[in-house]
Amino acid sequence: MNLKYILHSGKNSNLKFYMASYAMHLVPRWLYVHVAHGVARVLRQGQDMDYVHWRVAYYNKLSSGRSLPDDTECLQRMKRRGQSAYFHDLYRTSRWFEGHLKCVLLPGDITYVPQVPSIVKSRPIEGDNANSVVMKLNRTRHFIFLHDKLRFEDKADRVIFRGGVFQPHRRKFMQMYFGHPLVDAAEANKHASSNPPEWRKPRITIYDHLKFKFIMTIEGNDVASNLKWVMSSNSIAVMPRPTFETWFMEGTLKPNYHYIEIKPDFSDLEERILYYLNHPDEAKAIITHAHEYVAQFQNSRRETLVEWMVLAKYFRETGQTYDNFELRTKFIRFACPAWRAVLLSNRGQSPRSGRPPSILLRRHYIAFYIRGSGFQTLISG
Repeated sequence: MNLKYILHSGKNSNLKFYMASYAMHLVPRWLYVHVAHGVARVLRQGQDMDYVHWRVAYYNKLSSGRSLPDDTECLQRMKRRGQSAYFHDLYRTSRWFEGHLKCVLLPGDITYVPQVPSIVKSRPIEGDNANSVVMKLNRTRHFIFLHDKLRFEDKADRVIFRGGVFQPHRRKFMQMYFGHPLVDAAEANKHASSNPPEWRKPRITIYDHLKFKFIMTIEGNDVASNLKWVMSSNSIAVMPRPTFETWFMEGTLKPNYHYIEIKPDFSDLEERILYYLNHPDEAKAIITHAHEYVAQFQNSRRETLVEWMVLAKYFRETGQTYDNFELRTKFIRFACPAWRAVLLSNRGQSPRSGRPPSILLRRHYIAFYIRGSGFQTLISG
């Protein structure tokens, strides 16, 4: 057992993630819905809404007229199945919406475009991918950002690769560069594989990767999960042009501006590394641009607002409405003093105000309808 890796891997804590996720479920949905309007107002304060709308349109390309199958589950009936991290991440956003709304969640590494509008972590970059609505899923694994204290010029003049080697293109890379003097390449699978045993080495921490100037970010089943933390470091990501994208918007990355691009067959890797070793100013410019790109994902209020608006657009473009009906019924039934008094005493007026409960309930109803309409405006406009 690699104790150093377990205690100091540099990755996000799964324990912390799941504890926070289950804690969210202790609060009833109607209470989240009740305060959503006020939270949305806070999230919008000081935001560049043109940029926010651009992000929303990038993740959610749906247009009106799309529909969901009749047997689609509603939010309040969605259960944790299989890869529960995806369910918890969606719930972080969906809890602010009414439970009768419906969506299709496809967990895992999605490399195709589904037939119906679906919430996914990843999608193909090319082609018509409108049915793939990207949200920030499996965030505890994919969204790691670092503060790298080691300067680029103080790092080793080599490129490192560690990762699972199950896919044909990763096997090809290992066949080409295992033992190469410029490349520290090794297999670090969690499980046994049929690859040559000499490829295997113990897993190393993120901080051990940062000792190298260049880090390979090769796509696995979909995206390269290490790309985010590499671009936030003082090392440079080296990869072919990406073919899949996530919340990180890999499709907007510029080759040789945000990362070093190599050919899909890896044949020019040595040439590209030597070029940037001989042109350190250009290499450091790529690091600066990568940091600027990463910074747009580090405004937590804005990220939450974008997530809300992406999901709201999903409901809207699939013909669903969120008018706080659930809030009005549940809140009035369980929290309105006048209604509770009627249930308990069957008297014809509220003991507090002396007014007929029907008038009080009507006022609550109207107030919550206005609140619901305002919430729609805040996360739609």
